[in-house]
Amino acid sequence: MIQGMDHLPTTQAAVNALRAIAAEYGREIEVSHDIGADQTSRRTAAGIGVTTDPDGSLPHDAYAEFGGLPRVSVRLYPDDDALIEVEGVQCPDVARDDVPAFLRSLFADRAHVKSRRFPPGHFLIVPLPGDRTHREYVPMLSLTPWLSGRVR
Repeated sequence: MIQGMDHLPTTQAAVNALRAIAAEYGREIEVSHDIGADQTSRRTAAGIGVTTDPDGSLPHDAYAEFGGLPRVSVRLYPDDDALIEVEGVQCPDVARDDVPAFLRSLFADRAHVKSRRFPPGHFLIVPLPGDRTHREYVPMLSLTPWLSGRVR
């Protein structure tokens, strides 16, 4: 996370953390923002011209793409979670506070792909703080060269 920051309370704070990680690992980052209930991805039921939630807040989604390998994109939702896509593998429901650690594991080459023989399958394993991991199924046909290079 950002130095001295234990919690990412807003989407903008999370975007700032993503920019800091991109700089830390020498990666380009491109960010786009969707602001307002009529624009955010999870507020599709918002009426035409309605920009605030019923509580008066202004929801904010952000989408970031990182340059280099692995190909990584992050969609930050206003509900304190994120969807991270790694080489085409979607990792949904990652807590916003875990996003920086997740990305550092990827960029520092600590993530790996676990293969099993029966039933056949592959899983992307991303270590997180506190002896936790994020585990995501990888379809056999989705193994890119980057993912194949991390099979254990």
